[in-house]
Amino acid sequence: MAKDPFTDNVIGLAIEVHRTLGPGLLENVYEDCLCQELSAAGLAFQRQLPMAVTYKGHRLESGFRADIVVEKDLLLEIKAVEKLTPVHEAQVLTYLRFGGFSTGLLINFNSKLLKDGLKRFVR
Repeated sequence: MAKDPFTDNVIGLAIEVHRTLGPGLLENVYEDCLCQELSAAGLAFQRQLPMAVTYKGHRLESGFRADIVVEKDLLLEIKAVEKLTPVHEAQVLTYLRFGGFSTGLLINFNSKLLKDGLKRFVR
């Protein structure tokens, strides 16, 4: 299965944010800094993208928001938690399904090493 062309670049940018800031901050700080890195890298992205739910043919604006979507197809869910749980993974899978995105990254910036707080999902 081929990776999308942006995943490795975005992971590198997230690592740069983590190296610079370290763990222990709030999610929105990491999101702000990662967006600065994405912008500097020339990647198009949307932040806090509203996600609708379709239920039995009806579109519901339920208040879900994807943290960051890169180049209209790579979903980034930012966390700053002690440990990733199955609920966090389910959230990413749900967003992939409802948003029609092909790839998602779950990034926990509260990890000592970012690679230990990173999960990739492909739909």
